[in-house]
Amino acid sequence: MNNATDPEWLNSGDNAWQLTAASLVGLQSVPGLVVLYAGIVKKKWAINSAFMAFYAFAATLITWVVWAYKVGFGKQMLPFAGVPGPIIAMDDELKQALMPTSGLTARFPMATMVYFQFVFAAITVVIMAGAFLGRMNFTAWMIFVPLWITFSYSVGAFSLWGGGFLAARGVIDYSGGYVIHVSSGTAGFVGAAWIGKRLPKDREDFQPNNILMVLVGAGILWIGWNGFNGGDPYAASPDAGAAVLNTNIATAMSTLVWTILDIIFFGKPSVIGAVQGMITGLVAITPAAGVVAGWGAIIIGACSGSLPWLTMMKLGKRVPYFRDVDDVLGVFHTHMVAGCTGGFLVGIFATKEGCAAFNITNAGGAIEGNGKQVWLQIVGALFIIGWNIVWTSLIMCFIKYVCRIPLRMSEEQLLVGDDSIHGEEAYAFFGDGQRSLLNGDLGRYPTNGDGELGGVIVGQSVGESYPASPNPNKDSHPGSPITDTYPKTD
Repeated sequence: MNNATDPEWLNSGDNAWQLTAASLVGLQSVPGLVVLYAGIVKKKWAINSAFMAFYAFAATLITWVVWAYKVGFGKQMLPFAGVPGPIIAMDDELKQALMPTSGLTARFPMATMVYFQFVFAAITVVIMAGAFLGRMNFTAWMIFVPLWITFSYSVGAFSLWGGGFLAARGVIDYSGGYVIHVSSGTAGFVGAAWIGKRLPKDREDFQPNNILMVLVGAGILWIGWNGFNGGDPYAASPDAGAAVLNTNIATAMSTLVWTILDIIFFGKPSVIGAVQGMITGLVAITPAAGVVAGWGAIIIGACSGSLPWLTMMKLGKRVPYFRDVDDVLGVFHTHMVAGCTGGFLVGIFATKEGCAAFNITNAGGAIEGNGKQVWLQIVGALFIIGWNIVWTSLIMCFIKYVCRIPLRMSEEQLLVGDDSIHGEEAYAFFGDGQRSLLNGDLGRYPTNGDGELGGVIVGQSVGESYPASPNPNKDSHPGSPITDTYPKTD
């Protein structure tokens, strides 16, 4: 019976899985990366780093439903973009999911599709934020997010998923190795160059303030990736199961390889290193998850645990350009390099059976005699890289020179951290934590030269001058065994 509550086109199982997958991906950003960022930075940057991710999630959703979804998945306007417009009318939300340019339909409502695609857009800018932590002006970030979603992310989404020119030519990006990871890694590196560096003190000493919190965030990321890759067949299908299994195989392999390399070269297994290996495994399998076999996932995991390790731990410390650009969490290595690695390897290891199960017409990769697929994958990566270099630069220039908003925080804000920017601290080590800089009744001054610890002067307003640090050169962070495997930038 066809009615408003149970239309003929609706498959309740597909709809339930798609909403579950979307929720899992949403949890990767909030709280997953919010928690991970809060723990992986110095204490004085915990709130700002977490809030950058939290804000991006909210801002992306409004941008998405008011105009950007249709740029990525609407009727074609250009070979790489759809016609912008809102998708918030009730009729739009209740009708069957359809991508008009590609002609793809799904057996769930458009509201489910819009939300599913939103969480992918949101996590892309949240990932990118990892390159900007510890110095980007929050006001500039507020403007950057909707502009980048509009002019960069949505273009990649349309080109590869919405029926654009790369999809028409047969480039495979199963779940966002290019659209999400190559774009965020490229834009993060370019944006970091435009913003400038952290304080020298922060670059020299940026030990995580809570590694256990990092592991909590990493765990949410790993399990959440079951929805990230398992949701892209748009059905509770056999290929969804294959994508979930392959995702976990590649991730486990990558984590092991990265950890082993840490032991061989640095003598100790690093928790932060293992998390980096986990991330590169998740990223590299993303463009291939449902079209490669399990043994292909093992190979991809081995490559993602070693090639990004090499670029981050060796080349990143020796090549001057990498040292000069302050990519705080090494997003270039963990997302751009890993995404390109997976995208290239899907051109080799894609199977005919996997492509058929994913409902695409590709004849597999090079192992199936379709060597052309390798070149298609390279072309796809080059387009995403080039587009993000240009548009990230243009957006940064617009904010800096047209809006006249500094991209980098002031020196005072960089010195103090969260207190100066938000009037809040992540942890209270005095009394019951009652304090409100917003009321102007308490002041704070740095006691170690970088704002990481501070004294409280009751009755002193925030605007009053602070007394000199009693020991401005004292290093409050002793050396850590993870130092050699954490992505140093100098």
